[in-house]
Amino acid sequence: MLIGIPSLLGPQLLATLRAMGHGDEIAIVDGNYPAEEQARRLIRADGHHLIPVLDAILSVLPVDEAVPEALFRASVKGDPALADPVHHEMEAVCAKRAPDRKVVALAGPDFYARVKAAHAIVATSEPRLYANIIIRKGVIHPPESQTS
Repeated sequence: MLIGIPSLLGPQLLATLRAMGHGDEIAIVDGNYPAEEQARRLIRADGHHLIPVLDAILSVLPVDEAVPEALFRASVKGDPALADPVHHEMEAVCAKRAPDRKVVALAGPDFYARVKAAHAIVATSEPRLYANIIIRKGVIHPPESQTS
């Protein structure tokens, strides 16, 4: 256990988040997603649903501010115009943790291609369909120097 770090973030996930560079992407996927097959690096979050994992990750991971879009979600039946309740929950977590960033819905093929290219995939036990999101890592700006 660590002070200020959600206990849901295990050693492998924390190490992966820390090792990611600016612009690297991490996908958090539901229990039906073929994560084992598609991951360059796979992190298991078995027994956890997507929303608490997303919230824990966004509590420590900066979202990229240097690009117009940095948060991407899957679409219902591949149609970006459709959204399920889980997508609204994802958007609420993102609005809380990255208030200036919009979650962009991607069509099925575009989303899957982006997940395959991601730095890592976190496989949750989320039972709801299309409960998949990608986060592009940003930077933590240094504190402003104090002048005497």
